[in-house]
Amino acid sequence: MTTFTTTASPVAPARRPGLLAGLRHTLTLAWRSLVQIKHNPMELLDLSVQPVMFVLLFTYVFGTAISGSPGTYLKFALPGIIVQTALFATMTTGFGLNQDLTKGVFDRLRALPVARWAPLAGRIVADTVKQAWSLALLLGVGMILGFRLGNGVAGLLGALVLLLVFTLAASWISVLVGVLVSEPDKVQIFGFTVIFPLTFTSNVFVPTDRMPSWLQHWVEINPVTILADALRGLLVGGPVAGPVGQSLLWAAGILLVFAPLSVRALSRRV
Repeated sequence: MTTFTTTASPVAPARRPGLLAGLRHTLTLAWRSLVQIKHNPMELLDLSVQPVMFVLLFTYVFGTAISGSPGTYLKFALPGIIVQTALFATMTTGFGLNQDLTKGVFDRLRALPVARWAPLAGRIVADTVKQAWSLALLLGVGMILGFRLGNGVAGLLGALVLLLVFTLAASWISVLVGVLVSEPDKVQIFGFTVIFPLTFTSNVFVPTDRMPSWLQHWVEINPVTILADALRGLLVGGPVAGPVGQSLLWAAGILLVFAPLSVRALSRRV
């Protein structure tokens, strides 16, 4: 009896997409996240209605009591409100990421020839675009109310770049939370229990010297205070180099800590 043996030819491992292909995947997935807004307009309303309400209420309800006039207070508060809005907006990154994880979107993408990092990068890029929209809206409303740029277009561009760099780093905190929690709503709970007190114990709405002495020590080292002062210097006028440098150091520190933790947690979950 003759025995025939067959040897299966080895299957070549799937080739990973290159950098350019990964960038195309990132832009495609970022566009997917932005297009979803038309199906869920409340997501954009959160970045539009609430910040405008903060500007109007704080300017005309507290402006006279804090700064003597609404116009003077608007120059102080608007950069701070932009910072607060941007930090709250970073929570949408973790919220959307958790939705994709719990609904199996990441599992489906893994079966496609898509760069492994593209879904996460696409989500962050889309939320960065939303940040730019929120900044433009708040500045537009501020201009209508009487806010004027003290450093012209250069200061505006510098503020935009600084804000996007800082929030890009801060979004990794949201990414880590979105990967670790089991439900999207828990990401929002984290935002209100951490970011809300962090912004209200800063000089976003009230100058530091108007606060109790025991609180001033924390306010001065609060990264939200430092970023708000940097935007005030760039948009209105005042010290720039110190606050901008410290904000970039905070952004680098947050990125170095939370980006590796987020990537590791995501690789374990998917």
